[in-house]
Amino acid sequence: MALIRRHLLISGRVQGVSFRYYTRQSALKNGVTGWVRNLPDGRVEALIEGEERAVEATVDWCRSGPEWGLVEQILIDKRQLSGKFESFTIR
Repeated sequence: MALIRRHLLISGRVQGVSFRYYTRQSALKNGVTGWVRNLPDGRVEALIEGEERAVEATVDWCRSGPEWGLVEQILIDKRQLSGKFESFTIR
């Protein structure tokens, strides 16, 4: 079981559409840790850690977002695993 970390920057209609709430729901369902937050420039940022398949499932959800949102671009970076998160939070 490989543990990984991914950093996401999500652009489009992603604020004011419960994107953070549903990202957290996906993260909890998949058993990953980390956080999600709105950025001042209108994007959503997320940091996701966990088992590779679970992280990828959460990232896949972020590619489409909630039905009333519209993801136009998602930038995904591989990061060094920290293992410091105990849960997945909205910041």
